[in-house]
Amino acid sequence: MTRSGLTLTLVGALAVGGCMQTTLQPASDASMTPRDRQLLAHPPYAQASIPEQFQRHIVDYPRKEQPGTILVDTNARFLYYVLPDGKAIRYGVAVGEEALAWSGVATVGRMSEWPDWIPTPDIQARLGPYPARVPGGPANPLGARALYLFEGNKDTLYRIHGTNQPEYIGQAISSGCIRMTNADVIDLFDRVKPGTIVVVLPPGRSA
Repeated sequence: MTRSGLTLTLVGALAVGGCMQTTLQPASDASMTPRDRQLLAHPPYAQASIPEQFQRHIVDYPRKEQPGTILVDTNARFLYYVLPDGKAIRYGVAVGEEALAWSGVATVGRMSEWPDWIPTPDIQARLGPYPARVPGGPANPLGARALYLFEGNKDTLYRIHGTNQPEYIGQAISSGCIRMTNADVIDLFDRVKPGTIVVVLPPGRSA
């Protein structure tokens, strides 16, 4: 091998060595309650095959957010839960289309297990008609858990929540909220507390 070829090989090896390290973390039901197991035993939707890149991973996290922060990369369709020592849990998500997406810094103002869904007037106009309130359960669009995003004391009306359409994970769809598989949102819910900071990057920016 020529000197120039050896140099290129070494540079390539160093570049690969510097790439983000990822470890696949298969979805687990360890965080599920007996009610979760009962409701999800026979869900009223087809089980989806989630592409591996949108399954749960432990990854390097070079950004400066503090451990315990949630960051949503709407461009890449990832949600990160920041861990100590430069690591994060990365989950695949479905996000809102650009015109409907919310971005900014919020906090988790409220948390709910198997929440009821109250369609907003905007949703009723675009997608309705729906009942005024849809009871919580596996057929509910909010899925197994919901984190309600607030700016100060004001509800932004955007949520991080489960889904009854897991086939859309990794995509931008009509709803502006951030959807996760039910297994992943249960896992995230158990790590989060009210007041947790949530950073949602705008379209065009990526982590």
